[in-house]
Amino acid sequence: MTDITLHSPNLDKLEIGNLSAKFSARGDRILRYYIDIRHKTMNLHRELGAPELFILQSKVDALLADWDEKLVAFETKRLFQTGKGAADDMTADAIRDQERISRILAHTLTIDDAIDWETLKDRSQYPMPSRFPEPQPTTVPRPEPAYEALQIGLLDRLLGKRRHLEGQAETRNARAGEEWRRSEMEREALHAVAMTNWEAREAAFWAEHHGAKAEHLSAQAASHSKVDALRDAVADRDPDAVIEHASLVLENSDYGGLFEKSYEVQYRPDDRLLLLAYDLPAPDRLPQTKSVKFVKATGELVETKIAERDRKANFDSACHQICLRTIHELFEADVDGNVDAVLFNGMVESVDPATGLQRRSCILSVLAKRDEFCRIDLARVDPKACFKALKGVSAASLSALAPVPPVIEMDREDRRFIEAREVGSTLSQGTNLASISWDDFEHLVRELFEKEFLSRGGEVKVTQSSSDGGVDAIAFDPDPISGGKIVIQAKRYTRTVGVAAVRDLYGTVMNEGASRGILVTTSDYGPDAYRFASDKPLALLNGANLLHLLEKHGYQASIDVAGARAARFQ
Repeated sequence: MTDITLHSPNLDKLEIGNLSAKFSARGDRILRYYIDIRHKTMNLHRELGAPELFILQSKVDALLADWDEKLVAFETKRLFQTGKGAADDMTADAIRDQERISRILAHTLTIDDAIDWETLKDRSQYPMPSRFPEPQPTTVPRPEPAYEALQIGLLDRLLGKRRHLEGQAETRNARAGEEWRRSEMEREALHAVAMTNWEAREAAFWAEHHGAKAEHLSAQAASHSKVDALRDAVADRDPDAVIEHASLVLENSDYGGLFEKSYEVQYRPDDRLLLLAYDLPAPDRLPQTKSVKFVKATGELVETKIAERDRKANFDSACHQICLRTIHELFEADVDGNVDAVLFNGMVESVDPATGLQRRSCILSVLAKRDEFCRIDLARVDPKACFKALKGVSAASLSALAPVPPVIEMDREDRRFIEAREVGSTLSQGTNLASISWDDFEHLVRELFEKEFLSRGGEVKVTQSSSDGGVDAIAFDPDPISGGKIVIQAKRYTRTVGVAAVRDLYGTVMNEGASRGILVTTSDYGPDAYRFASDKPLALLNGANLLHLLEKHGYQASIDVAGARAARFQ
């Protein structure tokens, strides 16, 4: 797959994930490309997606350019020189940040949120050089040798040597002239060869650039056609195109660096409903500085934070404004009338105070219908009152991060999921699970846990092995007490599973926001692995547990680790 080019002077501060793709149901075409980018210094993370590589490239370029600007400010604040001037500047920045929170909604009302499709088209000129950079070969003729005049002394005349000496002089002059003509012929021949080679290189240089220019123009024309095709697909209400259009609108929404945007978009064409799970900024990620004072005695800059009451009020206000602003932007940009209603589920990553585990919760949810929403004068509303008037649901105070049931649940769709394959029916008592293929073992584990959760309405989906992010299957257990999202990893090992694999599973559970994790292997676990998992929401199933679970659901198989290990080297 063609890669993405990164343009940034700070590449050493970035972590770049692999370029991945979502394929159509039949697997015959790529619907969307994805790439993860993390800024290690500023602790920022984004997953970017686009239906075409050139659109994804433009998103990557814009993101890196934005992060490069933010890094300058970040490092400036980190390395600033102490003094009253720095304190005054930081206080002014803090005041502006607080004002920006209050103007989140007002900011978008002055902007036309419709997508300008022409701005997505590459109009850059090919950088055609003005001249061939290699200088033309030059040569300098050697001066013709001067004629050597005969000098005859008196003694030579008396001895009759005049004629002999004249002959010698003529011979020397003739030889010098012949050597000069020969060297000039060689010089001219070498120069002719050098000129021929130079002209060939020059011709190749211009041919290469003219060819590259033609390719540039051709690629531009192709990308313009794709933009036009996307525009036409949006007008034709193609679901994938409508989702991409909404993503473009949300990407264009400028919050001035208040927080990093992240969201998931789905579309139901039958009722023209756009569903959005939007990651709201955590309370501690919003600006909290009220002022900065320079302490002359110590040379320190001391920050004064806003009051806790103001911090909570800012968070509540910001969340309600982001909700209304996002819905407004999506409706205003929908010039083709594809969206009759928008579901906004506001999500927040936080630590569950009861368990100490990371969780991702919906803290506000509203279903806004176009006709009703577009009658609202957003310039004059109180954001919280407007949200309530739209029958939005949330806790009394959003800063409590209390989860609420969404008005509508979004589809539990994950682009990593692939079509399941039945493996259990091919098993027999003679089947050695330690010797079957990795792929078959992962599908068998999915099939097994699907049967385990089936009685209570759960489902299990298997993921792509090439880009599963450490997940072989994901179970959705609806049980209100013990259920939730469950990460399942399958290890068809012939050696003892060490503690590193269990640590990896725990990290994946945290990253996925899952309630627990299950590790299944054909072998067994070391004592360190069991100790690490003992106080965590992890379940370790060894080969004996696996065979018992298989038998429970009517499957017959065996596990011969030693035999599988020996067969590998035969």
